Amino acid sequence: MKLVVVTGLSGAGKSQALHALEDMGFYCVDNLPPMLIPNMAKLCVDHDGEIDKVALGIDTRSGAFFGETDDALDELRRMDIHYDIIYLNASDEELIRRYKETRRAHPMGSDTMLIQNIQKERQMLRGMEQRATRVIDTTTMLTRQLRETLLRLYGDGDVDKALSVNVLSFGFKHGLPQDADLILDVRFIPNPFYIPEMRPMNGTDEPVRAYVMSFIESRIFVEKTLDMLKFLIPHYVSEGKDRLVIGIGCTGGQHRSVCLAQEIYQGLNQAGFHCAVSHRDTVLEK
Repeated sequence: MKLVVVTGLSGAGKSQALHALEDMGFYCVDNLPPMLIPNMAKLCVDHDGEIDKVALGIDTRSGAFFGETDDALDELRRMDIHYDIIYLNASDEELIRRYKETRRAHPMGSDTMLIQNIQKERQMLRGMEQRATRVIDTTTMLTRQLRETLLRLYGDGDVDKALSVNVLSFGFKHGLPQDADLILDVRFIPNPFYIPEMRPMNGTDEPVRAYVMSFIESRIFVEKTLDMLKFLIPHYVSEGKDRLVIGIGCTGGQHRSVCLAQEIYQGLNQAGFHCAVSHRDTVLEK
């Protein structure tokens, strides 16, 4: 089991870090009372590998319970459970700016000045910082940069797989898909709908696929679309995007769009991208 403890100063990016780890397949629990850490780890181990990646957010929000963190981590060692501690840090000036921007209360209280609360929290977390496997300073980091850092540490080294691609076929006569990021119109390709024996079929059927892909325009469209997407996807990942929906549309969403969505899906899969395909308007989805 891979266990990551995310801790650090309030406002340094712990929530964003946990969100990033969750997107990588970690089971995330935030603000868990420290004395429950060994129980949580044992629960995951006892599930025979069903939960093999866990991230726990532990910090001063646990209040009086926080003093038990060291004992809980020592117990993990005795249980022979390896863990990493990610400690997120930032400058006082940047933390003050972030708190003023969000207008949230500091966990150290609201009856003293913010800078005093930050300094008090730094002192409380000194031991966790010293135990940390990695200290990440987020002072000048954008959220996407923090995400990319964690992806390189815990995402099996494949940055491009951080973005989930869904290729979606649809019919324009049924309306545009609301969640599509890119819309590609393939109504310029001859329509199998007008061939009687193909009319009841859809683009996953071999006769329809063979017909649509017999046109040079179809083959060039697939080639150029894949070339564009291979260029775009790494740049989307670097900007922190984690989901991309590509809409491929024809008139009814039965033949051309389904066939070409399948072709693009297969091309992206072969290129190593994390990809899925779905057909919104087919009568019988295969």
